Amino acid sequence: MEYIRIFLADDDADDRFFLKQAFSKAKIPAKLTEVEDGQQLTDLLDGISDPPPPDIIFLDINMPCKNGITCLREIRKSQKYDAIPVVMFSTSLHQKDIQETYDYGASRYIDKTTFFGEQEVMLNKLFSRGWQTSLLNPAKDQYVLKTV
Repeated sequence: MEYIRIFLADDDADDRFFLKQAFSKAKIPAKLTEVEDGQQLTDLLDGISDPPPPDIIFLDINMPCKNGITCLREIRKSQKYDAIPVVMFSTSLHQKDIQETYDYGASRYIDKTTFFGEQEVMLNKLFSRGWQTSLLNPAKDQYVLKTV
């Protein structure tokens, strides 16, 4: 079985744990590589030489050292990683954050508080057939992932 290679940058250990559990419950084959802040994520991406890059990145906005928006901007400026889908995974529902991450090229936006109540539904919706293609250039009205 082929795994989806996922990088997760989130400073909250509980959120990282619950996301890992959510993949297991949804029966989505995932190999999760976790980091605690944006600087660790960019260092991890910069250090990739032989193994393939991640299939998708889950990125929290509010992190120490380097926040998620700064990381997203750096990822989108890199020809090496600009095609990797980036899902913003945050407790922030500020319209400014949603708009800014959309403008910088994030693929989807997931509100953590909604996600943890509907984790299996949301992950199955996100990783439906053809998920990699569907995450490229999302329509604005489909950017924030919802269960309905």
